[in-house]
Amino acid sequence: MSIAPYISFFGFTTAPFDKGIGDADLWLPPSKQEVVDGLCEAANERQCGLVVGDAGFGKTCVMRALRHCLPPNEYRLTYCHNATLGKRDFYRQLCLALGLTPSATAAAVFYAVSSHIQELGKERVHPVFLLDEAHLLHPDTLDHLHILLNYEWDSRPLLSLFLIGLPDLFDRLSLRRHRSMLSRIHRRFVLGPLTQDDTADYLRTRLRLAGCDKELFSHDTVALLHEHAGGALRDIDRLATAALREAAKKKRKTVDAEILQRILDAEAREHVS
Repeated sequence: MSIAPYISFFGFTTAPFDKGIGDADLWLPPSKQEVVDGLCEAANERQCGLVVGDAGFGKTCVMRALRHCLPPNEYRLTYCHNATLGKRDFYRQLCLALGLTPSATAAAVFYAVSSHIQELGKERVHPVFLLDEAHLLHPDTLDHLHILLNYEWDSRPLLSLFLIGLPDLFDRLSLRRHRSMLSRIHRRFVLGPLTQDDTADYLRTRLRLAGCDKELFSHDTVALLHEHAGGALRDIDRLATAALREAAKKKRKTVDAEILQRILDAEAREHVS
């Protein structure tokens, strides 16, 4: 596979703002590190958690950082991202994620999952279910989730369930029909946008991981990038990469605000057309 010209031009060892970054190298500002620490505490105390935030605010990064922090010999993490399924298919997906053979009926599938959780408890391995895009949960599935947490007459916390989604997930859980689930969620976190200083630190960190210790983005460029990305990591990655490509085409060794503004103007014209 050929290397993108801008990577060669700047002497990067890899694309600096690509998704392919290891869990250990993930960048987190103090505000999001606090969320990871809180979720680790929740898992350690056998509690459930809720993480909400707008698109691009770092929910996936938080989950990956959590995966890196929890010892695999003490915790069994299961990640599910298809929240649009009905109750039976949801539990069938959960069975597959746990390495179990899903049964034909909803009752049998639920029994297989709950039995597996109890067996893990005997082995002193605590299961943690990460349910991403939980704002898309089918109402029947959301109605039923709290039953997964009920073991031995609700006297033993054998499972930690972490729900991750957009802010309207909390609104859904606040409805009377879902109060039983919400009452079981002890840790609740809201991810906000990055600050401008966070954005600058993020850019430096990702460039350094790609083998570049130079300040490629001027202060004005960082301010403009932060403003238009709205503090969202996903948009920062996209705009920063586009600006680096443009700078390489112009044979510029740094990215100034003029180059970034050209990118933003082009995007604005695309939206109008």
